[in-house]
Amino acid sequence: MTTYLGKNHATIVVENLNVSGMLANHKLAQVIADCGFYEFKRQLEYKAKKFGCEIIIADRWFPSSKTCSNCGHIQDMPLKERTYDCESCGHSMDRDLNAAINLSRLAFIVKAYGGITAPMLPMK
Repeated sequence: MTTYLGKNHATIVVENLNVSGMLANHKLAQVIADCGFYEFKRQLEYKAKKFGCEIIIADRWFPSSKTCSNCGHIQDMPLKERTYDCESCGHSMDRDLNAAINLSRLAFIVKAYGGITAPMLPMK
């Protein structure tokens, strides 16, 4: 997967997750431990350098899942909810797709400001 991403994408955005905090959740601990996040990130960084693509690491506090990709409204999202339903504009979509759109916009903002992160801006 890391080879594919490095070869086929100019920019890759990943979230800096609080893995140790996630391991404290006994319901998720075994699944999280089996994922090998550190090794995936290590290989992704190595292959990105090898293939000449850029990696942007979103801060762990960036609200990618909590922000509406349509209007920019931020609301709490418990992990068990898999669909983002915006309380402000009524927009509804898969939680992970919503987060991916927000991370893509973050990459655009970071590049536009020369590597300086900016607040989340709704893009219409």
